[in-house]
Amino acid sequence: MQPSKPAPPGIRHNVHKMLQDDYDNVYKIILLGDATVGKSHLLSHYIRGTLPKQAKATIGVEFATRTVPLASGGTVKAQIWDTAGQERYRSITSAHYRRAVGALLVYDVTNRQSFYNCQKWLDELRLAAEPDIVVVLVGNKIDLTIQDPSVRQVHRDQAAMFANEWNLHLFEASAVSGQNVKDVFEFLLQEIHNLKSRADAPHGNEEATISTSESSRIDPLRVSRRRPNDTVLGCLQQDGCSGGSCMFQ
Repeated sequence: MQPSKPAPPGIRHNVHKMLQDDYDNVYKIILLGDATVGKSHLLSHYIRGTLPKQAKATIGVEFATRTVPLASGGTVKAQIWDTAGQERYRSITSAHYRRAVGALLVYDVTNRQSFYNCQKWLDELRLAAEPDIVVVLVGNKIDLTIQDPSVRQVHRDQAAMFANEWNLHLFEASAVSGQNVKDVFEFLLQEIHNLKSRADAPHGNEEATISTSESSRIDPLRVSRRRPNDTVLGCLQQDGCSGGSCMFQ
């Protein structure tokens, strides 16, 4: 019996393309905020479900991807860019804001200055990113406040006022415990998808599109009371990573 012949190059290319195109849209989102607020840990927990083995400062920009099924239907690929918070990398990181359609603006709930600096980060972002970029304000490290409430320096009401003033969504999360991490990223992706769907919808279908969008929304201020979503999604090792560097290699 003769061994089977390998598929012709054209067929192999088409199969590879089908695997590559198993999503409806690609959304570029970025994480920004001061150094040490936990941006890389949030990304690592979302992509791998664990924290990096060794904590280190992000140098320039790091990049990961994940394919995500949306609650409203359809699948998107998230290109997630983790930017350095140090001043000396500012010119490098701000260049990567271009064409971003979503952002997580991260501060540390135990560090008041990291919250005050969110205004500066937001100003820089809106100068370079897409004009309709969806921004989620994320107060990280709430696990520390559970252990000792006295360490909290940024109260939720204060963050909510800032979020309302600048039309941001607000979450509090913990990269260490994983609380709300998945919800933060996937709320952002769903909001981007809703916005793009409304923009692309024919004029006659606008009302129906908005109705669908509203029915799939999460209330970020109440997200801690939602029932956890147990859906298992692909991880970085399945989707691969590319770009400047990868924190997980």
